[in-house]
Parts: sequence; C-alpha cells; structure tokens
Amino acid sequence: MTILSAQSIRKRGIFTPFHERTVSNGMTFGLGPAGYDVRIAETVTLDPAQRAVLASTIEHFAMPNDCSAYVKDKSTWARQFVLVQNTVIEPGWRGHLTLEISYEGVEPITIRAGSPIAQIVFHMLDEPTEIIYNGKYQDQAAGPQPARLE
Repeated sequence: MTILSAQSIRKRGIFTPFHERTVSNGMTFGLGPAGYDVRIAETVTLDPAQRAVLASTIEHFAMPNDCSAYVKDKSTWARQFVLVQNTVIEPGWRGHLTLEISYEGVEPITIRAGSPIAQIVFHMLDEPTEIIYNGKYQDQAAGPQPARLE
C-alpha cells in the first residue's frame, strides 16, 4: 500500500469540508504532507475517572473503492495523554467518523469543538477492491454513534 501525498489527497475529494493546512490555537488542521488532520465536532471534557468518551469529526468522508485510511493521534494531544482510536476506514465507507478517545492523564482536560483532534493517513490499494464497505455504520450520521449490537 502507498501512503497518499498532500496533492493526491487534495485531488481525491474524499471528505468535506476540505481545508488546506491551517493553524488554530497553535495546532494544525487540514491538509498535511501525508495525511489530513480532522477536527472534533463536540466539546468534550475528559476526566481520569471516566477514562474514555465517544466523539465525532466535523468532516464527512466518502471513501473511494481503491483507498483505506487509519486514524492516528496528534502529537499535542498524545503528549497530554489523550489517545484517539478508530477502526480502519474501509473502501466505500461514508459518514462522519466516530472517534474513541481515551485519557490517561491525572487532571481533567477539555477539548473544544472545532479543535484538531486526529490525523487521517490514507493508503492506496494495489487495485480497486471488488468488496466495498456496506455494513451497519454506512452513512453514519454526525455526532458520536454508539455501538450497534445487532
């Protein structure tokens, strides 16, 4: 798999809204050299006793059938013990990402809506897949979505 460059991500039109590299409150979001930094849609306060919360991205994704993606931590948050997890973003998936955010710090911390929260790294498949995502989280709505145990 090949990691997509900034210019390839820009051309693909994978998500909206799209922003070129932008700095907000000392953190970057938008297009990076080899990924795209997404923003959190909701304000969340992480408390050591709570351990984890669900949140969602402002950005809406429409993954092509020849591309998958991974969610990675942003270093500013990781250095404060805020960790962002997600499963692989599959070819053909559409919707707003629900992010699993865990916290290992000792003092409560608030992440404001609109803040950069994670980096998405896109990978090209060797050829378009015959089997695109069509599962229960297809067309996922805005806002954090709980597990669907059906």
